[in-house]
Amino acid sequence: MGPLVARLGRVGQRLRHADRARPWALDTAVVVLVFLLFCLPDLLHAVGGDGDGDGPRRFRMVFTRLPVAGMLVLQAGLVLPLLWRRRAPAVAFGAVTAVFVLQWSLGAVLRADVALFVALYSLALHGRLRQLPWACAGMAGALGLVAARASAAVSVWDALFFLLSTATAALALGLMIRIRRAQLAGLRDRAARLEVERDQRGRLAVAAERARVAREMHDIVGHNLSVIITLADAGAYASDAAPERGKEALHLIGDTGRQALSELRRVLGVLREADGPRAEPELSPQPGLADIDALCEGVRAAGLEVVYRTAGHVDVLDSGVQLTVYRIVQEALTNTLKHAGAGARATLAIVVEDTRLTITVQDSGPPAPAVRPGTANEEGHGLVGMRERAALYGGHITAGPAGPGWTVRAALDLASQGGAAG
Repeated sequence: MGPLVARLGRVGQRLRHADRARPWALDTAVVVLVFLLFCLPDLLHAVGGDGDGDGPRRFRMVFTRLPVAGMLVLQAGLVLPLLWRRRAPAVAFGAVTAVFVLQWSLGAVLRADVALFVALYSLALHGRLRQLPWACAGMAGALGLVAARASAAVSVWDALFFLLSTATAALALGLMIRIRRAQLAGLRDRAARLEVERDQRGRLAVAAERARVAREMHDIVGHNLSVIITLADAGAYASDAAPERGKEALHLIGDTGRQALSELRRVLGVLREADGPRAEPELSPQPGLADIDALCEGVRAAGLEVVYRTAGHVDVLDSGVQLTVYRIVQEALTNTLKHAGAGARATLAIVVEDTRLTITVQDSGPPAPAVRPGTANEEGHGLVGMRERAALYGGHITAGPAGPGWTVRAALDLASQGGAAG
């Protein structure tokens, strides 16, 4: 049963494709079929001289016998308008109805009258719905005329019941197929819209990932370049007075550069397409709170004294929160190193209290008076990036002068994104 249904489905699909390519072919086939099944028998009887001799005698007495030429004209008037039953269903129905009324006014009976029901079906399927009321009224009037003309042979009510039942079946069939096609069109439209929405979500995800990579690269490059520049300046200053310190600064620059390169490779690795198994080693994990000690050591090597402490259950934070904390601390220490310079002192505190995490970075200020970022009317990209990261966890960033130094505070709501591990 399954293969038969599938085969019929493929045949129906090929027929639909052929109909879309040559719509006139199906309309012509309908006209030819109606002619062969309903017009040709009447013509053969008329040419053979039997006329309506195959019916009961009372029918032959009531209805008029038409000549072949008149029969051909009426048959053509009933059948040929079906050629436009899909392109102009209202016009085709009106033309068939007019010929139908003329034929029954003459008292003639033709099998080609079935064209009226085909035209009503086509109007219900292809025409405008607002045209159906007047079409049904015209149909009822024409069928009433038929019942009146046939009243001498059959009961008027019996004739009306049969004719109106046939018309109702044609109308219901057309409306049912129309509703089904509308439902299928709606499903296809919905599928197309869902596909577009899926593509849009994919593009938004790509844009969000690019923004995340841009933030990561800013934090990595900005921090490590600040450390490298500070070490290079210190090494150049110490190269004459203390060559060993200059050599140590060069080693630290190399280590910092390698660390920065490794992190850049890890971040940019998410942009690579998976073309197959990679020969290179797996990428290192994202930095977290355990890496802040190494971060502080690198900053201390550049000449900034850092005091780091934690409070609360920081070890249960999930990886996303730890990455956010690491990047905020990295950016804050980078700004401190950049603007306070070597010889300054910074205090870093990370405190977890229930569902609230607080990060505080406070420095003692530069040894000599200098203008800090934020005292002017412009704001650096680093502070904007920190605020974006904090906003991911319902948090906020405040930054401003505190005595001779500068303080950066970040507050994160761990309950907003499920930041604490369960």
